[in-house]
Amino acid sequence: MIKTTNMFLEELKDYANPKARLSRMVKQGECFRVTKGLYETDRNVPGYLLAGSIYGPSYISFEFALSYYGLIPESVYTVTCAAFEKKKKKTFHTPFGVFTYRDVPSAAFPLEIVVEQEGEYFYRIATPEKALCDKLYTMPPVTNTKELAAMLTEDLRMEDAELLKFDAEKISMLSSRYHSTNVKKLAAWIRRAKK
Repeated sequence: MIKTTNMFLEELKDYANPKARLSRMVKQGECFRVTKGLYETDRNVPGYLLAGSIYGPSYISFEFALSYYGLIPESVYTVTCAAFEKKKKKTFHTPFGVFTYRDVPSAAFPLEIVVEQEGEYFYRIATPEKALCDKLYTMPPVTNTKELAAMLTEDLRMEDAELLKFDAEKISMLSSRYHSTNVKKLAAWIRRAKK
């Protein structure tokens, strides 16, 4: 379970020195420091379950979400997350893995996010459509849909059959929120491909 320093200090208030007791607990492996002020009690918890607690507001997206949904063949070891109005990319190296957070447009941020539960953990992750739009937003702009198709199938190594499963309406709605050439071209490409 994820806990803050204050939660632990409240639980340990009967000790003469709660901070010293917390330090001993970390040394003895009873809890694990994730980042400043944040601890996890289960050493074996998958890192992505902690992503929203490390830095926020945020949700899992980009390569990690695309891999999670089986849309790209590569295993992704860095938990990639979307944030907004943070101005610069943030990276956290923790005992539970590496986490990166990068901005997406504020208008797109709250859309197409689902809340999942695993045991006592809740986490937010982009839908497949949103994860792809987020990823395309961060890539260099293409000049036409042929280049976009090459980016999707060669650079990202996505399968045409998987791309055709995407909801054209969702992508069209999202495209107006990004002000991104790549996302607009994706919306046009999927509309044409589904005809």
